[in-house]
Amino acid sequence: MTQPSFPHAPASRRSVLTALAALAVLPLSACSSSDGSAASAESPASAAPADGGTLRYAATGSPATASDDPHGGLGNESDILRFALVYDALTLPGEDGGTRPRLATSWKPNETLDRWTFTLRKDARFTDGTRVRAADVLYSLRRIADKAAENYGRLADFDLDRSTAPDEHTVVLATRTPMADAPRALESVSFVVPEGTEDFSRAVPGSGPYKVEGTSSRTSVLTRNDDWWGKRPHLDRIEIQAVADPQARANAVTSGQADVAGSVSPAAVKSAGTSARTQVVRREGVTEYPFVMRLDTEPFDDPRVREAFRLAADRKALVDTVYLGYGRIANDLPTPYDPSTPKDLPQRTRDVEKARRLLAEAGHEDGLSVTLHTTTSYPGMDTAATLYAQQLADIGVEAEVKVEPADTYWTAVYAKKAFYTGYYGGISFTDLTRVGLLSDSPTNETAWRSDTFDDGFDRAMATADDTERQALLAGIQKELWEDGGYVVWGTGDGLDLAAPGVRGLPDGPGFQRMFIDQVWLDR
Repeated sequence: MTQPSFPHAPASRRSVLTALAALAVLPLSACSSSDGSAASAESPASAAPADGGTLRYAATGSPATASDDPHGGLGNESDILRFALVYDALTLPGEDGGTRPRLATSWKPNETLDRWTFTLRKDARFTDGTRVRAADVLYSLRRIADKAAENYGRLADFDLDRSTAPDEHTVVLATRTPMADAPRALESVSFVVPEGTEDFSRAVPGSGPYKVEGTSSRTSVLTRNDDWWGKRPHLDRIEIQAVADPQARANAVTSGQADVAGSVSPAAVKSAGTSARTQVVRREGVTEYPFVMRLDTEPFDDPRVREAFRLAADRKALVDTVYLGYGRIANDLPTPYDPSTPKDLPQRTRDVEKARRLLAEAGHEDGLSVTLHTTTSYPGMDTAATLYAQQLADIGVEAEVKVEPADTYWTAVYAKKAFYTGYYGGISFTDLTRVGLLSDSPTNETAWRSDTFDDGFDRAMATADDTERQALLAGIQKELWEDGGYVVWGTGDGLDLAAPGVRGLPDGPGFQRMFIDQVWLDR
């Protein structure tokens, strides 16, 4: 997604997915000082977090795709950020890559891994004072499943008709097939609302650390929920503004109009590196702009064409130009940061002559014309497409780059056009597979269909041992590397800007960075 722990689902699948997909609060790991060197964003050890103040956050988002429904399409990071603060999720990503509790305190599978029992907190309350019950959780999950057409089938592998709530604080979730990572599949996307809620045009009670004071398609104002069951938030208020243009987000921080700007460009970071007015949060290796080819559309229905397009990529030139020193080359697998990524594949490199030969064998000896769609939703997407089109010209491909409006890209282009620039922001391989790579995936963006891949994934999900399961997942990715529909040329660091006094911002991938309830201001 092509989206923020999901493939963009605009939302990385917001590439999408879901993309799903990504929420432990971590300290800033690297910030720029006034001389451009790395400096810690942490306060002196003697300084305790301070309470009070308002955080102004400029997040990726467009008013045209704004939503108040946490169960539909997560089209804006600005909306996801609000949902993560207002509603509780069952589980969150942990610092070690494992799953940690949130609304669910513990979970246990049956022997066949197709039924999971989750125990819920007993002290969680909605902001209207009512207790959070298992019935509310099951209602919310069923509503997410019912809205699969909007949310890229985020819970498609759960059989919620056969799931039950045997008591006030227990939910038993059935899965359609064995599912060894069910708790992880619920991370961050399982936002819980009161049973029966359908109208989200007005503020809906949540059980999260903040509550809505006011919201519009462009701006949301949240205030601290003093009755939240968790660790007390430090900030009095959080103001979230949806800003589609990444440079405008960066400018909001450098001009003092915002305290945080999410997903800014490497160029903006380079510029801010000479200023004492900003910090840089680096999320290493989580940003990715793959070129996506649909296997059910000419000319990409021919594997020789797909291989030629991969061989045309000058990966180092793309990484150097797009990420400006904040990236590394990749090898055509869509989640290279995932622990299941195979380590024994040869690095694919540029080979113009072989690419030309493959195109000729495919009947395109006189050349080929295609349209490469891209946008400016995330910094560098258009730059990547323009440079790659120049590289394709060297193998006889005329690629017209069409820059589409950011407001509608993820609904009009993503998973629809034959050739386009995608986005991933940290989605796990298993989440991406469920949403976009299985033959019956709800958002199969490359139209990838392979019985051996599907069967291999099912075997992996039926394997309780983590090491063995990761090995099985690595095995099926080799087929994807050989014959899939992605040109994954590199990964870059996710980059956020913050004012000097902002402390405790998460620096994890995907949805992890949306959970900012322990941020504070050092004034």
